Amino acid sequence: MHKTLFIINPKAGTARKDMVENAIQEHIDRTRHEASIEYTTHAGHAAEIAREHAGKVDIIVAVGGDGTVNEVARSLVHAGTALGIIPCGSGNGLARHLRIPMDVAEAVELINEAVTDDLDYGRINGEAFFCTCGVGFDAFISMKFAEAGKRGLATYIEKTLQDGLSYKPEVYQIELDGENETYEAFLIACANASQYGNNAYIAPDASTRDGLLDVTVLTPFSALEAPQIVVQLFNRQLTKNSHVRVFRTKHVRITRKSAGPAHIDGDPVEMGERLDVELIPRGLRAVVNSHPGHRPLMFPKVQAMGRDIETFNHELEETFFRNVIEPFQKMENLRVSDLRMFRQLMERLRKQ
Repeated sequence: MHKTLFIINPKAGTARKDMVENAIQEHIDRTRHEASIEYTTHAGHAAEIAREHAGKVDIIVAVGGDGTVNEVARSLVHAGTALGIIPCGSGNGLARHLRIPMDVAEAVELINEAVTDDLDYGRINGEAFFCTCGVGFDAFISMKFAEAGKRGLATYIEKTLQDGLSYKPEVYQIELDGENETYEAFLIACANASQYGNNAYIAPDASTRDGLLDVTVLTPFSALEAPQIVVQLFNRQLTKNSHVRVFRTKHVRITRKSAGPAHIDGDPVEMGERLDVELIPRGLRAVVNSHPGHRPLMFPKVQAMGRDIETFNHELEETFFRNVIEPFQKMENLRVSDLRMFRQLMERLRKQ
């Protein structure tokens, strides 16, 4: 019999948490789990609850988004208690990497099976992360996203398109394996897992079991190249882009000209000019998906997912053209041939 504690963040994502609790109560196998539920009431509360119960229960399940997962997980490193995840956030980066179903009932079924593995995790200036951390554009957008007051992928894309046009790359010194290189970079991402969330693969070959960080450096690119980079980010082909450099290492030191924003699992933080990022092997026990491939969804859910994708594509196109095409049209120095080429590129991307 497993002692299992569910920690629910009522502010994560958009799902009604009473429905989430009802799904947990309905689907948890009480012949295998002695289950209890606690709700968070303030920032950092999930970490406090997890720290209090670490080593006393077998599984602590983070019910929320990447921030909730990070809070619970950092309280469980080297504790022996396994992390479980029921993804209810806007990105769900670690959950997606580990192939945790996005459906609550199916995620509870994985908790019932209680198959665990020891995973790697990372630290940036001593702060634990489990999916990604980084500096540059992604940290800048994380800060804008946090300020927006509205969650969801559509908000993230809108902030990216609105504020991204004004972002200027910075110069960084990267030290790894005893060698120093200087890069002007749009962003530098240090990945333990493969994606930011929402299936945006910043490090498509990253693994939580290989003892290495995947460090992705994206160098400056033109506005006309941006759509192709976005497409490659979502179809796991980013490393094929000529503006991308990838390094695999256990430790990297990043030095920038001044202190500023960074992000830890998508949450913005202020950090100094020097950032030390290291990989800690096999330090977090977690409930994992032992089934090959993705667990199949029931047919009605596939239909619903198809409708969601269609709606998202329509919203993405409207947002992109409102925030990119129209500003381009207003630029006096934009040649007609440039705009025509840009539209032709977008048409090709839509057909892919």
